[in-house]
Amino acid sequence: MYHRHLPHWRQKGSTYFVTFRLGDALPQAKLQQLREWRELWERTHPPPRSERDWEEYAREYTQRTEAWMDEGYGECVFRSPALARRMMDSLLHFQNLRCDVFCHVVMPNHCHVVVKPLGDFEPEDILDSWKGYVGREVNRRLGRHGPLWQEESYDRIIRDEEHLFRVVQYIGNNPKKAGLPRDQWHRWMHPDWEAAGWGFRDAEPTT
Repeated sequence: MYHRHLPHWRQKGSTYFVTFRLGDALPQAKLQQLREWRELWERTHPPPRSERDWEEYAREYTQRTEAWMDEGYGECVFRSPALARRMMDSLLHFQNLRCDVFCHVVMPNHCHVVVKPLGDFEPEDILDSWKGYVGREVNRRLGRHGPLWQEESYDRIIRDEEHLFRVVQYIGNNPKKAGLPRDQWHRWMHPDWEAAGWGFRDAEPTT
């Protein structure tokens, strides 16, 4: 495990649930709330902090930020079907080479992915390639420069089959929970997983 603003667990051969967001997906007022909450958490959880402490911190951080992201802050560039498609294509560009992607959803201002790195690739390597390419493509199409993404992403190791099922269904239900119209989200499930009964548990089609 290592720490930046968030804890990150790494284990060879693991599958990860990863969330990454656009740089403007949270407004400054929400970021300030996060900073104040972090300061309070550090005061109430003095070192040495256990792995359980960090797990609880990550869970609370995720619950707070997910709710805010679902409110649709920021420019939400992936409301554009063309840019959302570019993001989706990027997520599968290195399929079976650097990683196995099992499912994902592209929301207007963030993405969720279940991914297993292959070989010596780390989650950071794969995320950097996705975010770097799509960032350049979005800037090129919109005629601008500068960073597109929030630098740090959130990731968790999938612990077991039950955890995996919950994550897959969370990804599948995230657009409905956020109240998004059908043309503002795009999701994908690996065909082998669908054939094995791991599809999203609703009637909405994938794209």
